[in-house]
Parts: sequence; C-alpha cells; structure tokens
Amino acid sequence: MMARQSSYTDINGKPLSLNDQVAVALRRLSSGESLSVIGDTFGMNQSTVSQITWRFVEAMEEKGLHHLTWPSTEAEMEQIKSKFEKIRGLPNCCGAIDITHVVMTLPTMDPSNNVWFDREKNYSMVLQAVVDPEMRLRDVIAGWPGSLSDAVVLRSSGFFRLSEEGKRLTGKKLNISEGMEIGEYIIGDAGFPLLPWLLTPYQGKGLSDLQIEFNKRHAATRMVAQMALARLKEMWRIIHGVMWMPDKNRLPRIVLVCCLLHNILIDMEDEVFDDMSLSHHHDTGYRRQNCEYFDQSAMIMRDKLSLYITGKLLS
Repeated sequence: MMARQSSYTDINGKPLSLNDQVAVALRRLSSGESLSVIGDTFGMNQSTVSQITWRFVEAMEEKGLHHLTWPSTEAEMEQIKSKFEKIRGLPNCCGAIDITHVVMTLPTMDPSNNVWFDREKNYSMVLQAVVDPEMRLRDVIAGWPGSLSDAVVLRSSGFFRLSEEGKRLTGKKLNISEGMEIGEYIIGDAGFPLLPWLLTPYQGKGLSDLQIEFNKRHAATRMVAQMALARLKEMWRIIHGVMWMPDKNRLPRIVLVCCLLHNILIDMEDEVFDDMSLSHHHDTGYRRQNCEYFDQSAMIMRDKLSLYITGKLLS
C-alpha cells in the first residue's frame, strides 16, 4: 500500500496514515458493518472507506498469497498426516474438504441472477476449502454460483484437475498389509464423489459395525474443515450473514483475502483466535447434499482402510 501514493483524508481534510488505512480496511472486513457506519466511526466519507478497503484487498492479493499454499515438502506433508491421524486414527490423510455459502441479496427482477439462486432458496456464492489439522486453509476456490452442487464445484476446481492428473496427493503410500497400499487422500462429506483421493462416508441404512466405526472417525476428523469455515466467517463477518447487493466480480477476491487473513492469524498463533468458540456451523439452514457417484477402486480402498484402522485387516 506504501508503493502507490494516496491522498486519502478524513472529513476534516487530515491525511490518513498507512496504519489508519489498514485499520479501516480490517474494520470493514472483520465487522461486516456498512460503509456509512464505518465512515461515521472513523470520520470519513463512505467512498473513502470503500476505496481504502479495495486497495487493501489488492495489496493482499499482490503480497499475501504465500500465506495460502499446498504443502511443498514431504516433511511438511508428513507432519500434517501425523496430526490428522492423532485426531481419530485415519492414516495418510492430507486434508479435509468442505463448502460454505456466502449469502447475498440480489434484485429478483433480474433474470441473470437466477444462476445464483441455490437449493435453499437463497442467492449465494460458494467457497470450497481444503483444510489442514490446524484449521489452516490450504486450497480454496471462490466465485461459483450457489446453484451448483458441491460435486460440480469440486469438478470445476484446480484441486480436482491436479489430483486427477496425478500432480497432487502423490506422496508416500501407506503399506497396510502384504502387497496392499493406501495412497494419500483427503476426506469430505457425502456431497462429494467417492474417489481414490477423496474418501467420503458410507451411506445408506443397515451399515455394518465396521462401516459405522469408519464413519464416526471420518466425521470427527472432518470436523476441522467445518470449524475452520465457521471460524473464518465468524472472524471476517463481511462474508457472514447476508451481503447486500455485492459486486459479484469483486466478492471472490474479498473472500480470498479473508482466507489469507484467517491463515495469517493461525501463523501468528493469535490469542484472539484461541479464545473464539469452536463452532462448526458455518452454513446455517443448509442441508447436507448427497452425491451418488463413486469410483469402484475407491470403494475397495475405503473397505481396506476400514479394516486396517479397526485392526481387523489380516495380513
């Protein structure tokens, strides 16, 4: 923000320092208050609040993207896998994926807005995130309309493409018995397809004890993604609740910057973060989706993993 000259002033004509500008932007993103309320609080015009916030967002995009990266070394990934396994015993797990909706108020008379109308009868934009055991966001995609299913959003993401092309989740395999290996994978709820690199829970009635046990461990481990998204929206309240007629081109960039700030707080081990309640309700009023698609080899892998984690796999 220092690189470009600015002439922002308060309503009395006093120039705003860099600290003032950052404070205004952080207040806008963290409170979700209107431009007029923040303008009154800081003694400046609404347009100044808007311009400063957008400049901060651009600066974060330019300088802050290194705060949201997929693990780049084997040692880093091994640490993540170890922490996931400590939660409820799922080995070789590299992440938990979840989706949340940023709800918007849009003009109903405009037919072009229909694509944003989701199955819960809200206008919304989707954020998909893959999370590590410390609730750090490791891969995000934002901007798809809420009318799309979780499975379609996944298939539209770079994460899906990289994983399908064998450019991600290709690290150390786990040897679980003679000639049997489990590759790296992430976990997600039943809204996602069951794939060799994305394990979802068993569905349906009449599940065996083994399947029920797997689902319990899966749900407990997956909770980190739900808590991360709940915490993201609780801390950066501009994406919490209902946004009044946002710029749909700018909103994904605002969401991304909130994700970067979320990670920076974790990297700083911020005490404010530690004091927050650990809710896992980030999509209030949204029912869980169900995806029927499954990969046959993934079904076999999930069965073997279920046997392995319960100690029932015969070598």
